Amino acid sequence: MATWQCVKQCGACCHLDPAYRPDLHDYLSPEELELYLSMVGEEGWCINFDINTRECRIYPNRPRFCRVEPEVFENMYGITPEELNDFAIECCQEQIEGVYGDRSLEMLRFNKAVGYLAKG
Repeated sequence: MATWQCVKQCGACCHLDPAYRPDLHDYLSPEELELYLSMVGEEGWCINFDINTRECRIYPNRPRFCRVEPEVFENMYGITPEELNDFAIECCQEQIEGVYGDRSLEMLRFNKAVGYLAKG
């Protein structure tokens, strides 16, 4: 069984380009949406993402919408704690594919870390 975990130095979720997330207003409060948009920097990357080290500069103080936690996902997306694991894996795979590609090193590292074996 695959188990979600964040893979260090991936950063796919730090690509915030609103063009790829048209439903932001569906799950962010007006204040969060304003904060989110203020965080979008060059080429759609979060202004708090260090592209050289591929790490978040504000990780301990990152906003709610940057956290993969049961209560956050239940509140924002209606995902129960029991559904979180599979939902988070799918979200990461979709984001990694969109940012780096489905055969990227980032996707391979993520799939290995979570224990996901691709069919094929």
